[in-house]
Amino acid sequence: MKLILASNNRHKLAEMRAILEGLGIQVMLQSEAGISTNPEETGETFEENALIKARAASEASNLPAVADDSGLMVDALGGKPGVYSARYGGEGLSDRERWELLLRQMEGEENRRCRFVSAIACVFPGGDTVKVRGECRGELLREPRGSGGFGYDPVFYIPELRRTMAELTPEEKNRVSHRARALNQFLEELRKYHADR
Repeated sequence: MKLILASNNRHKLAEMRAILEGLGIQVMLQSEAGISTNPEETGETFEENALIKARAASEASNLPAVADDSGLMVDALGGKPGVYSARYGGEGLSDRERWELLLRQMEGEENRRCRFVSAIACVFPGGDTVKVRGECRGELLREPRGSGGFGYDPVFYIPELRRTMAELTPEEKNRVSHRARALNQFLEELRKYHADR
C-alpha cells in the first residue's frame, strides 16, 4: 500500500517509515509525489488540522494520504502552545528559539506537567477517513538535555525513562513517543478498515 504523507517534514517521514514500512506500507513525502499542497491549518484541534492536510493531499494525488498534526500541551499554560506549537512565537523562529521562549514563559512555575499529542488522519480517494490520537506525558525541564530529535524534544522529560525525548535513540523514541502511539493505533484502524472492505 502506498501512502502520501501530507508534509515535507523529513523527521516525521523517518518516524512513520520506521513504524509502517515493516508492514508493507510505503510512505512518501507529498513533494516526492509531485504534490505541493499547503492548506491553511484553520482547525482548533490537532485532529481537525490533520484532516485538513490529509484531505488536501488525497484530493491532489488521488491516493490515500496520511497527515500528522502534533504539538506540546503545557498544563500551566492552559494547553499552550498546542496546535500552534510549530508556529509558537511567530513565523521564522527556530526550534531552539521556540523552546527558549517557552522556558522563559514558564520561569518560576512549579507545575511542569505537559504532554506531547499526535493526531493522525488518513483520507482515502472517495472520502473515507481513519483518525487516531496518541499522547506521551512528561515534564517540562528548565534547561535542555540531549541532541537528538527535533522541536521541543530537548526540554520534554519522561520521568519513567529519566531522559528527555532528545536523549532517546530513534528506536527508543519510536516505541514511546506520541507519534509512535498514534501510529500503532493507526495500524489497528487501518487493518479494520481493510477488513471491512
